[in-house]
Amino acid sequence: MKIFVLVKEVPDTYGDRKLSLETGLADRGAGDVVLDEITERALEAALSYADKAGDVEVVALAMAPESSTASIRRALAIGAGSAVHIVDERLSGADLGLTAETLAAAIRRAEPDLVITGNLSTDGSGGMIPAMLAEHLGYGQATALSALEITADGVSGTRAADDGSQSVSVSYPAVVSITEALPDARFPNFKGIMAAKKKPLEVLSLDDLGVSADPAAAPRTIMTTVSEKPPRAAGVKITDEGDAGAKLVEYLVQNRLV
Repeated sequence: MKIFVLVKEVPDTYGDRKLSLETGLADRGAGDVVLDEITERALEAALSYADKAGDVEVVALAMAPESSTASIRRALAIGAGSAVHIVDERLSGADLGLTAETLAAAIRRAEPDLVITGNLSTDGSGGMIPAMLAEHLGYGQATALSALEITADGVSGTRAADDGSQSVSVSYPAVVSITEALPDARFPNFKGIMAAKKKPLEVLSLDDLGVSADPAAAPRTIMTTVSEKPPRAAGVKITDEGDAGAKLVEYLVQNRLV
């Protein structure tokens, strides 16, 4: 059985995160970058099944700049057997459509039984990539799972709903996405870190995948304007002189908060 896990390098949420006002893209030089925690949880789900089932190949897949190699090696150190790194300058600022098409092309080459992703990345929070991948690949899908069980025949799980929870299942081949309700990833030990240096890491370009990033050939979403978030204004201070309650209600009404 072969499982692909989507992994992604993102700006560290504990550091500064900024947009370039020239390009509208994340300024990766503004702070530290890390492997997204939700993708580590997806990797843990795959590795946990591999530990039990035995004959399972786990492959980490990333679409990221060339500078992201260290983060992808972390996925190998955690336990993935190999990795695929899609690198191409034409992918800078890729929207969800181009991202899904590119990732699907890489997955299609290997024909895995299962693709596991996080439900939302920390930076883009698009949330549509798992469903778009399933559409491109013609795979079944089960998304936003807060509980996951992988078997030799298929995948089942639970997703939150407005009035409780839903039980879902899908047979292979399939794409599933998981939420932060699933367990944290195991921490890479020294043996895993050293082994990661020798594990296969395949680097692919758009040409290798047969995907066109030419807007004339396949129109993509474009950004028209970008601006910096305005500084936070000073709050309103209410001094209680016997009428604080009335002033508070007036403020809430004026700002349409009630």
